[in-house]
Formats: sequence, structure tokens, C-alpha cells
Amino acid sequence: MKSKHSLVLFALLGLLSSFSLSACHSSAAAVTAVPSARVAAAQRGDISQVLTLAGQFQPYQVVDVHPKVSGYMKKINVDIGDLVTQGQTLAVLDVPELKAHLEQSTFEVKQSQEEINRAQREIARTEAVNYALHAESERLKAAAATRPGLIAQQELDDAQSRDLSSQAQVDAAKAALAAAQQHLSAAQASSEEVQAMENYTNVVAPISGVVIWRYADTGALIQGGTNSNDSTLPIVRISQSSLLRLRVPVPEDDVKFIKEGDTLDVRVDAINRSFTGKIVRFTRDVNFETRTMEIEVDVENRDLSIAPGMYANTALRLAHVENAVTIPVNALVLNGGQQTVLVLDSSNHVHPRNVQVGLEGSKLAEIKSGLEPGDRVIVGGQEKYQEGELVDPIVEQEPASETQQQSGGMIDMKAETANGGDR
Repeated sequence: MKSKHSLVLFALLGLLSSFSLSACHSSAAAVTAVPSARVAAAQRGDISQVLTLAGQFQPYQVVDVHPKVSGYMKKINVDIGDLVTQGQTLAVLDVPELKAHLEQSTFEVKQSQEEINRAQREIARTEAVNYALHAESERLKAAAATRPGLIAQQELDDAQSRDLSSQAQVDAAKAALAAAQQHLSAAQASSEEVQAMENYTNVVAPISGVVIWRYADTGALIQGGTNSNDSTLPIVRISQSSLLRLRVPVPEDDVKFIKEGDTLDVRVDAINRSFTGKIVRFTRDVNFETRTMEIEVDVENRDLSIAPGMYANTALRLAHVENAVTIPVNALVLNGGQQTVLVLDSSNHVHPRNVQVGLEGSKLAEIKSGLEPGDRVIVGGQEKYQEGELVDPIVEQEPASETQQQSGGMIDMKAETANGGDR
């Protein structure tokens, strides 16, 4: 009986010993457990912010061609879609009264030239007469001086009077020539004016381009465009389409990034064409209703493959950094107005570090100072870790570069076509 009690006692002691050892092991495991942390390495890369916008092509110039004079359309040489060059005759007007004025002015010029010829002949005649009378007067004076009393004083006075009268006739002839020359100048000016008006009956293209509309037909009475307020219809409208303006509205918040010379990627889905453009001008004025500012890109279109009015989708790079130190945005913690990251040292202990942040994208941020490539930072849940704490790092592979897309409005040509088909 005593031996049975002893066996039971030994069994109980063994169970207690095993429970004690198990509890000790559990306590030791709890003390030595190390928390894990998701970390990413700082890398060198690029960050870009790209704004996508829809633009529309416009002709570089559009000119309504008006005639200078009124008349009947004698002939029109062009129609819509025709290519014209600067100086090419587009139409010819018939203005009968101008022909009469031109003939009259031509006659007046010829008449003035005849007057000049007559005046020149009269000058030659009067100068010859004056030469003879002057010579006679001088001979009589010389004879009277040599032999006083030989020639009567009355005869001397008459010779001198004839000499002076002939000189006056020479002066009158010269004055008549000057008047005739003035009449010729006036007649020539009048003739040139009428000839210029006659030349206006040939209506020529002021620029090279495409005729996009025609307003007149043969035989129609065409009113001359005398001023900019005239509401008369033009003969044709010409579009300079070999060079286009791509106009793109930039939202007000992004205006600060715009400057001349910036490039943007352009995609014209209608003709499956892509190219790079350059901002050449912008309005420097925000539209009150749309809160956008227009920018313009000059686009060469010598083959006329792009028609004015077509849409284009553009990608404008607003901000960009290259070869910068980048980390994930969710590695940043704002601490009292200062951007901070939690960095792991070589022994995986946590240390907070202030950093200077530059350009931020949606996923990556530029670090201007405070980190070097290869530094490991904790990504997310930073509030769980204390300075100096040992962690078990779980390294996550993050991209080094990012292009952040911001949409300011795009044109989906397929959707536009589908909606047009539904209607």
C-alpha cells in the first residue's frame, strides 16, 4: 500500500515538472520575438508629372478675300478645296466705267506731254529771237559809244526795249513749260490711280493656302470691301493649312508650369499620327468661364494630312527630375511640420531621420537631402515602431521611377464615333 502511494507521488511530481518546463520555454519565446517591418531601399530614378489634355487644330491664318472695287464677276478661277499660291488670280471683275476713266486719264497724260513739247519749242523760238535782238542792241550801244551822235538815242532805246521784251517772252515760255510739267505730273498720278483700280479687277490670293469656301458665281454683282466694318460677302475664304495652330486649354492650377519652349507629345488619332510639339506662345490670360489658359503649338502640315478642326490628345510634362534619390511616398511621416522617415541601420535597428522632400508623385517622392541610395526605410505603419527597436525587415521591391498622369480632358475617338453612330 505504501509503495502504491509512492508511485502516485512520483507521477504527480513528474507532471508538475513538465508543466514548469513548458511554461519557462513559452516565456522565453515571448521575450525573444522580433517584429517584422516592410522596408524599401532608396534608389536613383526619375519622377515626372504629365498632364494629358485635348487640343484642336486651327489654321494659322484665315483670310476672307474681298475685291477693292465693285463690279460684275467676269470669271472665277477657283472652287472649294483648291490649293492656291500667293499672288494667284482668283477672279476677274468687269467694271466698264473704270475702262472709260483709264482711257480718259491716258488721253490727259498724252495731252500734257504735247503741252510740254509746245512749251519747249516756244522756249527755243523766243530764245533765238532774244539772242538776235540782244545782239543788235549790243552792237548799237557799241557803235554809239565809239562815235557819239552817230545813232539816235531813240533808236538805242527801241533796240533795248525789244531786247527786254524778248527776254520776257523767254521767261513766259519757261513758265508755260513748268505749268505743262505740273499738269503732266497730275495727269500721270490720276492715270496711275485709275490703273491701280483697274488692276484691282484681278482679285489675287493674299496668302498661299486652301480655298475653304466660295461665296460668288460668274455674273454676280460683287460689292467692293472699302472698310473693315463692311458686311459685304467676300469672294472666297482661304485657309493657311500648311502650318497649323494646335490650341490646348491648360487648367488654371497648372498655368504656373507653362513656359515657351516646353515640349509636349501629340497624338492625332484620326490619322494615326504622333509627334512632339513645342509651345511657341500662350495667352497669359485665364478664361473667366472655363478657368483655362490657351497655349499654342505650331505644327507643320505641308502634306495637308491634318485638317483644321481635328482633335489631338496631348501629354504635357509639368514637372520633372532626373537621377534623383526616390523612395515610396508612404515611407514619409509628417512630424511637427517636418518630413521624417524611419531608417534601419546595418543591424536592423530603427532610427528616425529628417529629410527634405522635392517633387512628389502618386507613388514616389524625391529626397533632396537626408538619404542616400541603398538606405532602407520602413514603408507603412511607422507608428508601431520605436527608436532603437530591432525589427525583422521584409524588403519590398519598388520601382525607382514614376510618371504621374494627370488628366485635364482627353478625346476618345472610338467613343465619339460610337456615340455618333447611336444617334
